[in-house]
Amino acid sequence: GGGGGGPQKGGAAGGATGDKSPNHGGADLTTCARGKMWDTRRRKCVPERSGALSDPALTEYAFALAKAERYDEALEALDLLKNPNTPHALNYRGYATRKLGKTEEGIGYYLKSVALDPGYAQVREYLGEAYVLQGKIDLAKEQLATIRKLCGSQECEEYEDLAEALKQAHAL
Repeated sequence: GGGGGGPQKGGAAGGATGDKSPNHGGADLTTCARGKMWDTRRRKCVPERSGALSDPALTEYAFALAKAERYDEALEALDLLKNPNTPHALNYRGYATRKLGKTEEGIGYYLKSVALDPGYAQVREYLGEAYVLQGKIDLAKEQLATIRKLCGSQECEEYEDLAEALKQAHAL
């Protein structure tokens, strides 16, 4: 007898949606229904609980949720981290917080991330975008200049995205 219980062939696994985005370093942006999280190693949705994923995998899953505009869930996922004070975790917490309208609080997380890893271009892009939202164009341009030093102005997504945000604010 039997049947059921095995991996699903074709279609989404356990209600998973998403893709590998070339715009985010090939990050797996697959997300699952609320209460579950995407296990990239096992390629399926697993119940959401502390310890279900390694901190790096959980951090990346939080980013996938944030990019899917599921900001509260992204913050909930980050709350499950054993070590929430890594550059990536702080960056993604800042991103989700900023997208929920708490720009100043988001900037606080970005600044902690920058302090831990001054060479992390993505956090500088998001910090610059937050400064643009606040009208602090000089501070946003400082981040753009730093990103240029880190990865150039050609073929550097972080540079291009922040430069575009500044253009849209008529500041570049």
